[in-house]
Order: sequence, then structure tokens, then C-alpha cells
Amino acid sequence: MNRNLESFVIVGVTRQGKKFRPSDWCDRLCGIMSAFGADNRMMYSPYVRPGCTLTGDKTVIVDARIHDIEPLAYHFLVNFAKDNNLQVDSITADEAAA
Repeated sequence: MNRNLESFVIVGVTRQGKKFRPSDWCDRLCGIMSAFGADNRMMYSPYVRPGCTLTGDKTVIVDARIHDIEPLAYHFLVNFAKDNNLQVDSITADEAAA
């Protein structure tokens, strides 16, 4: 089976150039991929985390390695971006892990 998986960044701007709302969308999206740590505190997944662009647009950074742990989560994130017509930029595995 040939998997064409890549790490990517979901940018909070639609393909038409409009800011995606609500403004806390990236925190919500990363929140559903988070879990409680050993200290009983909620922690973002190391594979799905919030970020921002140099222009201040909110982003979610998705490391393709999440597919190895939970393929449905990876496909959910891909489809979230597609369903909401959001800009998506490919990144290298090193950039995703940084």
C-alpha cells in the first residue's frame, strides 16, 4: 500500500483570503487532540499543535506521524481543512517536529 502522507500546516485563512472564525478555532482543534499527562494536566499532542504565521494568522501544525498512532485523527484534520476551505501548506518532518 502506497501512503502519500505529509506533515502540513492548516492556516486560519480561507482560500478566498478571509480569516477563519471563530478566532479560537486552532485552540479548539488542538484541544480535541490533547490528552491528560501524568501530572493530570491537559497537554497538546506533540503531533498537533497551535502556531501562527509571520503575518499573525493562526495555524495548526500537523505532524504526519500522528497517522501511525491514529489514522482517523490524521484524516479528520485533513478533512477539517478541506471542509472549511482553509489554506494548507506542506512542511517537512523536521519542521513539524520543531
